[in-house]
Amino acid sequence: MGAESAAIAAAIANAIKASGVVVRVTPEDFQKIIGKADKPLVIWTTGGFITRNYQYLTSYKGFAFFTKAKMPLELSRVETIMVKRIWIPG
Repeated sequence: MGAESAAIAAAIANAIKASGVVVRVTPEDFQKIIGKADKPLVIWTTGGFITRNYQYLTSYKGFAFFTKAKMPLELSRVETIMVKRIWIPG
C-alpha cells in the first residue's frame, strides 16, 4: 500500500507541474498580451451549452493566458490552431 500511495502522489505532483500556471484574463487584456509577442500562437475553440462562446489560449513569458469571449476576437498577424476542446484546471 505504501508504494502505491507514493506512486499516486507522484502522479498527482507531475500532473500539477505539467499544467503549469494558467492566468484567466479579459478578452481585451488577452489581445494586449498577444500584441506584445513577436510571433504569437493562439489555440482556440468554440464552446457553450446554450449560447456559443469563443475560448482562447496563448503563452507569454512562461505563463499560459486564457480568455473566453462572447464574440470572436480579431486576431491579425497571429498564428492560430483550432482544437476540439480546451481544458483549464480548476
